[in-house]
This record gives sequence, structure tokens and C-alpha cells, in this order.
Amino acid sequence: MIDLSRYGSDDPIAWCPGCGNFGILSAVKQALAELDIEPENTLFVSGIGQAAKLPHYLRCNMFNGLHGRALPVAAGARIANHDLAVIAVGGDGDGYSEGGNHFIHAMRRNLNMTYLVHDNQIYALTKGQASPTTDKLTKTGTTPWGVYGEPERPLALAVASNCSFVARGFSGDQEHLTGIIKEAITHKGFSFVDILQPCVTFNKINTFKWYSERVTKLDGSYDPRNRIKAFETALEWGDRIPIGVIFKGREGSYEEATGLASAEPLAHRGPAMDIGRLLEEFK
Repeated sequence: MIDLSRYGSDDPIAWCPGCGNFGILSAVKQALAELDIEPENTLFVSGIGQAAKLPHYLRCNMFNGLHGRALPVAAGARIANHDLAVIAVGGDGDGYSEGGNHFIHAMRRNLNMTYLVHDNQIYALTKGQASPTTDKLTKTGTTPWGVYGEPERPLALAVASNCSFVARGFSGDQEHLTGIIKEAITHKGFSFVDILQPCVTFNKINTFKWYSERVTKLDGSYDPRNRIKAFETALEWGDRIPIGVIFKGREGSYEEATGLASAEPLAHRGPAMDIGRLLEEFK
């Protein structure tokens, strides 16, 4: 196992004390260390938001881009260099609102990469507006009379899309979350993990206590290959919130289907044309 200090960063952490993001960061480091993945062999891609800051606090390759646009960049990087462990990171606003269309098509393409979504049911970076997963009737800065619409159920959407790997974790149970992230990274295909995490500043409803009283680990009798049962499980929300591997869908990654898996990565090949000669034409 790689020493955890290898993934450490000297950048000051801007999250609020007690934020659920700290547990996710620790679980990510632990998962990478236990899988013996060297920092130089990882690429984290993120958009905008508190969750998107996670790669800043890791020693790794990183691309920090536009709001909701992490997945297209991650897909391009994975195609260009499939030797890298590619992990996209975002929040529920970043991933399910601005990035909702990219999420659907990333599941459809089934590239061999991982998508971690920090789900605190609020827009935390911009001071607590309602997000796609905010519960109905919740009052926020943008919904003073309560949210009128139904909340998005991203796990159900993933099961309906026949996503290759669908799971949910909780930042308050780091050991369980570490195991889920490890399984997601080693899975061959698009792996999606929704991670419940409290926002201690702007969400006073979905607290650590609130989640701890509701999250329920799926036991060994649960079959993630049963799509109908997985869809029902993905829709459960309230007094019982299942966590664990919810669904395992389609097999055969994009890289395997296209032959990229056995080909030399594009990043390692020489230039396909004489760039110097091409530039000369513009003089």
C-alpha cells in the first residue's frame, strides 16, 4: 500500500470546518493508496463548486474546468491516455443541473472512468440555493416559500440508463465509502458514485445526524444485477436511504468495444503530421 502522504497537498483547504467534503477527501486518498495507484498515474477532472475543489487538495494530475463540464474533459483524457486512472469530481448542482446532459451521455458511452458526485442537496459555493436534489418544500435563498418541483433522483436515472456501475456512499462512514470508491475505480466501465455529504453552513436539514439515522447498508443478499429491484432501491428516500452498490448494468467498456484497450495510448504516440511544415504554411 502506498503511503497516504504521497497524495498530500500543501494548498490550504477552503472548506468550512466540519464539512462532509473532508470525509470524502480522506476516503479518496485511502482508496488510491490501497489500490497502489501512484499519484502520477491519476487524473482528477472537476468543474466549479466546493466539491470541485477536491483535486486541489490532492497531489495528482488535475484539470479544473467549467461548471458542469467535467465529464467531456475526462472522457477526452481517458481516450487519449487509457493508462491513467481518470476520476471526475463534482457536486449535485454541478453534475445534475449544468452537467446533466453530459452525465446521461457519459453513461451511454461507458468509458472506463469514475464519477464521484458530492451530494449535499444545496448549491454551497454560491450561498445555499436549491439544487436539483433539494427535497420538495425545502426553503432556501432562491425558494423562500419552499421548493415546488420534485427532486431529481440521480441513482434512478443511472439505473434507467443501464449505467455500468451505480453506487451511493455516505461521507460519515469513511470505511464503507473507501470500499465503494475502490470498487468503482477497479470496475471496467463508467462508474458512478453519489456521495451523501452534509453542508454544515447552508443545509440545516440534511445533517450528519439526519443521514446517520437513515442510511442503511445493503447486505449480502442484495443482487445489484437485478435491474427492477435496483430501480426500486434507487428510488428509496426518507426514513431509509440505502447505501452501497445499487446496480451493475451493461458490460464491455468503450475502450474494449473500439479496440483502444489493446492499442497504444494516443498520448504515447508520435505526432501524426509534421507540425512544423503545417505552421510554415501560415507564414
